[in-house]
Amino acid sequence: MSVPVSQMWTVATYVLRQRLAGRRRYPLVMMLEPLFRCNLACAGCGKIQYPAHILKRHLSVDECMKAVDECGSPMVAIPGGEPLMHPEIHKIVEGLVARKKYIYLCTNALLLKEKIGLFQPTKYLTFNVHMDGQREHHDFSVCREGGYELAVEGIREALRRGFRVTTNTTLFDGADAKSVRAFFDEMMELGVEGMVLSPGYSYEKAPDQLHFLGRARTKRLFRAILSNRKANWRFNMSPLFLEFLMGKRHFACTPWGMPTYNLFGWQKPCYLLQDGYADSFQELIETTEWDNYGTESGNPKCANCMVHSGYEASAVHHTFNSWRGLWETARATFLTAYRDREALAMLEEPPRPVHPLVQIETREKTTA
Repeated sequence: MSVPVSQMWTVATYVLRQRLAGRRRYPLVMMLEPLFRCNLACAGCGKIQYPAHILKRHLSVDECMKAVDECGSPMVAIPGGEPLMHPEIHKIVEGLVARKKYIYLCTNALLLKEKIGLFQPTKYLTFNVHMDGQREHHDFSVCREGGYELAVEGIREALRRGFRVTTNTTLFDGADAKSVRAFFDEMMELGVEGMVLSPGYSYEKAPDQLHFLGRARTKRLFRAILSNRKANWRFNMSPLFLEFLMGKRHFACTPWGMPTYNLFGWQKPCYLLQDGYADSFQELIETTEWDNYGTESGNPKCANCMVHSGYEASAVHHTFNSWRGLWETARATFLTAYRDREALAMLEEPPRPVHPLVQIETREKTTA
């Protein structure tokens, strides 16, 4: 089991309480961004493209706790930027643990060995390490040679000290399905609790705009990767969301399911889009024009999005919406092989170059 029973029970009872209270819109995971500053400059990231004076700022511990209390979700993800660069990140975590929140501290792990002594192992804290694939691909994606090895060292140290550790992998157009599957083997051998997957979202400020997946290519890629699955692969996410990525299910977006609080306030409408800010969580819920977002809305910014921050909450909602949803989730939890001959054939297809322009330039320099 890749998620502790206590965490599953906490989430299940929370969702059922919202359903019994008749709440249509409620948060599942709060995205708490205490800073945008980072020690990497990944080509697919739009979170660090702020002016220097913004990158120097960070939320205080009190600001973080106030926002978490206001939101009320049972889980809190702490992305960034790089959260371990926050001078009081350990105090933020301590405050969340005291509130019995399940925390996913998202990190590239470059500072994990240095900072890990600030934290205590607990079922409430998980280091969610950004790993974009095998060594060569990861280093290219994060634009840093040796980044993979440093992250692996951080994971090993965290596991040695008894911390929960998961990985977070974002896949872009041209990803090699065979390599991704080999990466899963590496992470399972390393001993992580589970893996989180998502297709990349095309942030307007991201330096590389060439390799974001469209919906059809997303489904094809994830079908190739997640079909004919090995029994020892563990994923720290809804099994129905994985079926959604494979094209086996249709869900509408739940943009309020993972609300974001950062330096500017509550971000409208979701973690991925910036269409203004609200001063309070209640204002976010009540004043955001939710019908303007999601694939069905016709909003071009949402046309190709299949990201977990919009759709995993939809999968969880489906689970607890009916007995059928519970049965389908249980079935997807235990019957994970997904035998598919066509998907096997896809694995033998040569992958498209992830960065064709770079490869062309390299060949030109070689032949010059």
